[in-house]
Order: sequence, then structure tokens, then C-alpha cells
Amino acid sequence: MPNRPDPPAPPTPNSFGRQKAVLLLLVGFVLVIGIVIAVAMFTFGVRDNTRQVDARFRTIVETADILAALKDAETGQRGYLLTGEEAYLAPYREGLAALSGRFDALEAGIVDPDVHADVVRLHEIADAKLAELSRTIELYGAGQQQDAIAIVRNDEGRALMDEARTLIGRVRDHEVAARQAAFDAAHGAAQYLLLGVLAAAVLIAALGAFAVTDARRRYRDLAAHSATIRERNQLLREANARLTAEMESRQAAEVQIRQMQKIEAVGQLTGGIAHDFNNMLAVIMSAINLAQRRMAAGVTDIRQFLDAASDAARRAADLTQRLLAFARQQPLAPQVLDVNRLVAGMSELLHRSLGEAIRLETVLAGGLWRAHVDPSALENSILNLAVNARDAMPEGGRITIETANAHLDDAYVRANPVAEAGQYVMIAVTDSGTGMSPEVVAKAFDPFFTTKGVGKGTGLGLSQVHGFIKQSGGHIKIYSEPGEGTTVKVYLPRSLVADERLQSPAPVTERPERPDGKPEELILVVEDEERVRTLTAASLTELGYSVIDADSAATALALLEKHDDVALLFTDIVMPEVNGRRLAELAAERRPGIKVLFTTGFTRNAVVHNGILDAGVNFLPKPFTLDQLAQKVRSVIDG
Repeated sequence: MPNRPDPPAPPTPNSFGRQKAVLLLLVGFVLVIGIVIAVAMFTFGVRDNTRQVDARFRTIVETADILAALKDAETGQRGYLLTGEEAYLAPYREGLAALSGRFDALEAGIVDPDVHADVVRLHEIADAKLAELSRTIELYGAGQQQDAIAIVRNDEGRALMDEARTLIGRVRDHEVAARQAAFDAAHGAAQYLLLGVLAAAVLIAALGAFAVTDARRRYRDLAAHSATIRERNQLLREANARLTAEMESRQAAEVQIRQMQKIEAVGQLTGGIAHDFNNMLAVIMSAINLAQRRMAAGVTDIRQFLDAASDAARRAADLTQRLLAFARQQPLAPQVLDVNRLVAGMSELLHRSLGEAIRLETVLAGGLWRAHVDPSALENSILNLAVNARDAMPEGGRITIETANAHLDDAYVRANPVAEAGQYVMIAVTDSGTGMSPEVVAKAFDPFFTTKGVGKGTGLGLSQVHGFIKQSGGHIKIYSEPGEGTTVKVYLPRSLVADERLQSPAPVTERPERPDGKPEELILVVEDEERVRTLTAASLTELGYSVIDADSAATALALLEKHDDVALLFTDIVMPEVNGRRLAELAAERRPGIKVLFTTGFTRNAVVHNGILDAGVNFLPKPFTLDQLAQKVRSVIDG
């Protein structure tokens, strides 16, 4: 029997292909992070420009009011000199009252040296003019009418008013030009940011398409090669070698398929992020453009556009927080919790959020175990599940929230490998809505997957709940059938600590009033990024606190030596040379008992480990609103 040619050698895993796929994955992730950072920096820039525009507008209004007050005072003086009637001094006294203390506040808020010099000179002119008016009124009241008239006729007062008008006109022209420059800068930054986001989105799409095409091509080559292996007329050793080669080939194919699936998942995630951020950027840019046009036309009522831009920036920050929750990177502060008490306390909020068409029922189990979980994140998750249930019942219906003790045994874990056996506190949210097909249930936790109409959902609600439950060491399961409604069961780890350590969750209420600070409360702000440091210091000053700031740990420690009345150290964590955690330790050595509040834009750092805040740490994640800053600073100082 003639010898048959040996079959081709079996394929080996393509390490270069794997490296290329991983590289593409990393490039896509870097682009997503870059978009988030760019949007955050642009948001801070818009806020900074807005504050500059407001400050310059206030300067224009204040100087105009000062000139009007001087005119009123002069009018009252002239009327009194002409008639001798005290009633004519009313405009004079009103002008004095309007000018009282006005220059101090105006000068303190001006940073332009040229404008500051003009305002200081205007202050001197106003003082001189008021002194002249006061002198003439005193002479006239003393019966020396001719001396008073002589002072008026020497034209010194008119010269002062002419110079005041010149100075005010110069200040107005300078501030208008500076305000327009700020608008132009914001517009340019928005254009560059939009171009960058669009370019990044195109590049991400191209990377995803190339990666999928390349993975499919290599998989076809591997499959074709496997099909050419001939097993007939070979010795046992050759058959065994071919069998081994085929196993290796299949493993390589599975690796390629998994890489392809990862790339497709990243493509879906980045596409959803790009879509939502583009919508938010569209609002921000449109609001800025409309505000610019209004200001250019002399219309100063642009609050609605600033509010729209601020709301879009807030939604961008919320989207980032939802992504952190999905990635299980949000900072959690778990505690021993009475879940029944938390669900009962949410009743008013849930009724208000669900509307009158939804009937809400709660079934709270007696003897419920304690859970170990972050109460704020749990409240948010229950609210997300209830809102999703409401949206599944457009014509109204019933939502039931039930609690119970649960034990997941080995049989359940075998059927659900992502779960771990043990004791849990179960929360079930059941609706009488439209239900979901098995295909929809399988994708329900995927980010940006939603069955709602356009503009009615981001597809991040269930993803956020899933990430939080997994980060908390729990389990979540969906049971649903089309037309039969849906039940989502959340399993929270049982706490075995003594009941006396139980902490009651804070009641769910409306947003509290913003607490004000006191001028005698001094806060040291430490932040290496200048713009963030400036805005943070300005925000705290706006809240009523006294503020000093530093751009490094060394500067902060030097300021602590000079100021022994610092009430709070508010520091960023990620800083060059010495990080915020080390700075807090050094500050505590010099000032035992000093209160510290940490902040950062990413939670994997010195005070958050495995997604859990270190014990006793006060933390405020970036970006934060003025209300959040006020509440947190007040609670840390008072605590």
C-alpha cells in the first residue's frame, strides 16, 4: 500500500492575534476614558466661564449703580441749595445709603489689575464728591449760603463727576470685551471637544469593525485547517498527535471567539456612552451658543440656557457614576441594616415616584435577618427596580415589594453558577406588567440595553443595580414571562453581628436646605489642578466659609503651621509626590484631631479598597454639586 503524505501540522494559538485584540480593547477603553475626562474638564471650564461672565456683569451693574447713586446725591444737594427745604435732601440720603459698603464688596471681587485700579480711583472720586456735597449742605444749614454756592460754582464737583463717568465707561468697555472673550473661548473649546468626541467615536467604531472582521477571518482559517486533517491510514501515535492538535486548535478558536465577544461588548458599551455624551454635549453647546447670541444682542437673561448646560453636565456626571456602579468601582459604605425599616421609610418616595396609576404593596417578613449593605445605594437600587416596573405598566397596575429570609443551597448554585451558597436577606420587586421574553431577560443587565422607546431610558438602571449587588457580595435574579409580569429578586449578604450594632438608615426625604458656613470656620483646600482648586475654593467661599488653598502637600503643611484655626482639611487624594492620604497623616501629627474630607474622581485609591470605604473616612466623589459640597462639609465639621 503506498505511503500517504503526512497531513499538515496542527495550528498553534496565534499569540500575535491575541495581543492585537487586547491592544484594540485597551485603545477603545482609553478613548472612552479620554471622552469622559474631556467632558468633565469642559464642564468645569463652562462653570468657570459662567462665573467669570456673572462677575463681570455684576461689575458693570455695580459701577452703573454707583454713578446713579452719586447723581441722586448731587440732585438732592442741588435741590436743597436752591430751596432750603429739608425734603429735597431725600435723594441725597438715599444715594449715601446706596453707596455704603458697596465699594468694599466690588473691589474684593475684581481680579483684573486694570479694572481694580479704575475702581479704586472711582472710590476716591466718590469719597471726594460726597465730601463736597456734605460740606455744602453743612454750610448752607449753618446760614453760610454764599460759601456753599461758591463751592458749587468752582466746578470741582463737575470735574469729579466727569472723571467718574469716564472711569465707569472704561470699566464697562473692559468688562464687556473680557466677557465676549470668555464666550469666544468657551465656544472654541466646545468646538474642539465636539470634534475630538466625533473623531474618537469614529475611531472606536473602526477598531471594533476591524477587530471583529479579523477575528472571524482567523477563526475561518483555523476551522478550514482543522477540516483538512486526515485521520485515515495513520499510526496510533500520529492519530494521537492529530487528536492533540485538534484539541489545541479548538482551544485557540474558543480564545478567538471570546476575544471577538469582548470586542463586540466594548463596542456596544462605547457606542452607548458616545450616544449619551453626544446628546449631553449637544445641550451644552446649544445652550452656550444661544447664551452668546443673547449676550451679543445685549440681552442678559440667559439663566435658562445656563440651567440647561448645568443639567446636561449633571447628567454626564450621573452617567459616569452609573458606569462606575456597573463596573463595581463605586465607593460603598456598608453597615448593619434593618431592611424592613428601610423599605418602610421609602414608602412616601416610592408613591411620589410611581404616580397614582400604580398601586404599591409591601409585604415585610417578621424576624427578618440583618443585612450588611450600603443603605444609600440600596435605596437607589430599589427605586430603580420600582421605576422599571412602573414603565412596564403604561396603563397602571400593581407593584409588590416583599422581604424574606433566604438560603441559597448547592442545588441553586449549580443552576446559577454566579451565585454563592449561604444565607441572604431577599428583596423581591414584582409587577403585573407586560413581562419579558427569555431573550430579553438574558440581556436585561447589559449596559445600554433597553426595550423602552427612544428618549425614555438609558439602559443603565438594571446594569447599575447588578453592579452594586455584585460589589456588595450578593446575587440578583429575574423571573418573567410575556404577559405575566416580572419579579426581580435581590439577595443581600446576611450580617451576623450583634443587634446592638444595628444602624438605622436615614429617612428618605426631600432634598434638605443647603447649610451655610461661618466666616470663622477656616477650610484648607488642597488640589494640584489649578482650575479645580480655584472653583472649589470659590464654592466654599460662596457657602460662607473662610478658605485658604494649596497646590501641594508641602504648601498645605506650611499653611497649617501658620493657621492654627483650620477647621477642615479638604484634600484631593491623587496628587504628585505626596498623596492626600499621606498628607492627612502628616497633618494629624501636627494637629491631632484635625477633621479631613477626601475627594477624587476615581475610587481605586488610598481610601477605597475593593469598592469599600476605609473605616472612619469622610469621602466626597468628584464631580460634586454645590448642594452636595455644602451638605458633606457641614456634616464633617459638625460631626
